[in-house]
Amino acid sequence: MQHTDQEIIDLFRDKESRNLAIQSMIKQYQVRLYWHIRRIVIDHDDTDDVLQNTFIKAWKGMENFKGEAKIYTWLFRIGTNESITFLRQKRSNLSSIHPIEYHLSNSISSDPYFKGEEIQLKLQKAILSLPEKQRIVFNMRYYDEMPYEKMSEILETSVGALKASYHIAAKKIEEQLLNH
Repeated sequence: MQHTDQEIIDLFRDKESRNLAIQSMIKQYQVRLYWHIRRIVIDHDDTDDVLQNTFIKAWKGMENFKGEAKIYTWLFRIGTNESITFLRQKRSNLSSIHPIEYHLSNSISSDPYFKGEEIQLKLQKAILSLPEKQRIVFNMRYYDEMPYEKMSEILETSVGALKASYHIAAKKIEEQLLNH
C-alpha cells in the first residue's frame, strides 16, 4: 500500500512508526530515484552507494521536512546533490589526465548491467560529453519526462535557464550522434 506524503510525515512524527515511514518512502521512490542517480553517476555500485546516502540524509532530515515540497521532489533534490558531491569527490580522487566523463564513459561499456544496443551506447556517451548541469537537466527531461517547473524546484534554477540548458544539451547530443 502506498502512503501519501502527509501519511508518511505523520508516520515519521510518531516515534513508534518511524521505521514504517522510511520503509514506505523507500518502497515508493527507490526505483525512480535509483535511475535518476544512475544516469548521473553511471556505475551500478556507485548508484547504490549514493542512493543509500540519499535515504540516510532523508531519514536524518525528515524531522525538519516542512512539506512545502513533495517528498518526491525533496528526495530528488537530495539525490541530485549527493550525486554531484559523489562525482566531485571521485573527480578529485582521480590521479588521471582524463576527465571524470572519460571514466564514466568507459564504465558504460564495461558495465554488466548495461544491455543497450549500439545506438543506446552512443547516446549515453554523447550525454556524458555534456557539462554536468546540462547532463542532469537533459536526463531529467528526456528520461524522467519531468516538467520544467518540477525540475526548477529540485535544481533551484529558473524555468528559463532549464529550458535553455535542455535545448543546448539536445543540440550538442544531436551533433555528436550525427558526427560519430
